[in-house]
Amino acid sequence: MSTRDLPDTASIRAERLRRQALAPPLRQRRAYEKLFRLLQPVSTGAYARPGSPPRLACRTRFDDAREADRLRGVRRIVKGRFQAGGVGYVHVDDLALYANAFQQPLPRPNEVQEAVFQTLCQSGPFTPSLLKEETELLKKQIMPALHRLQRAFLVYEDQVDGNWERGWYEFAAEWPEIELGAGRRDEAAAEVLLRFLRAHVFATAEQLRDWSRFPTRFVERCVRTLEQRGAVVSTRVEGLGKGWLPAEDAALPKCAPAPGVFMLPKQDFLSRSHASELARRFGDRDVLQYLMIDGELRGAVHGHWGFKPYDVEDVAVDLPARERGRRRPEILAAVGAEYRPPRNPIRRYAGKPL
Repeated sequence: MSTRDLPDTASIRAERLRRQALAPPLRQRRAYEKLFRLLQPVSTGAYARPGSPPRLACRTRFDDAREADRLRGVRRIVKGRFQAGGVGYVHVDDLALYANAFQQPLPRPNEVQEAVFQTLCQSGPFTPSLLKEETELLKKQIMPALHRLQRAFLVYEDQVDGNWERGWYEFAAEWPEIELGAGRRDEAAAEVLLRFLRAHVFATAEQLRDWSRFPTRFVERCVRTLEQRGAVVSTRVEGLGKGWLPAEDAALPKCAPAPGVFMLPKQDFLSRSHASELARRFGDRDVLQYLMIDGELRGAVHGHWGFKPYDVEDVAVDLPARERGRRRPEILAAVGAEYRPPRNPIRRYAGKPL
């Protein structure tokens, strides 16, 4: 198949919006679980309080937080540390795959980690407060140890609601059917990257690294495996660069992305995959959220987040001046749906005071 037969930029962006339920968003709750599995690991967001449910921003007509709460309450989705140790949720049926792909082994635990782990194995589960009583360690020692053990998938945090005092378990005792090991990592990681590509439609090497947080050489090795299997196609797309498509997407129909503006959190699936590019264009400090305009990340909402009322300092938009002016009401409406006075007044648009 020649390069000219492969999808163009517009078709890829249109299919990405459709596949990720950004245009149009889900109306049926029964489809939520399938979408969740497509976009996992799903984060709670950059500024969420501990215990908050994972969110699929802008992708449902209903309250997705409530649906996520229901699923984690019955352990259909479970909490772990993926993508270089970041907190996220995956579907329980996929836990073995994502645990093997993202596990950070701990071959030589320190004294505190060993004490915490052995206590959970012998007498657990425990909340952090009960662990403090049992081990006589300080919480400032216990929590980092739990988090490191969690990254190694040696312990499991049973976050089924917003309670800060949740139980911690030995992972192997809770999931005895899951086998973990270095020999399974390459195959699991390749499958995870293939699933990512099916949701992303097309991705460059940088986007694969940014989303997965895998080392460059490891990503390259996984992609070579997928190419040898015929699962992905290497191509260059004008405006997007050199990257890969799932083999089944090599014949996408020509289409244009639906016009519209979405505000995506920093921990969103698409914000993660474009993290390096977004940092180059908008900086990596004081960014509250990003703006997707007509299927492309073209803006950033800047400000200093806080628990108390705070200002949105500027809405930066990477559009030609005329288009920026024409789309101003639509863009400000998207931002203002979440940030509104008196708590969060918007001070500037494209650098100019409002």
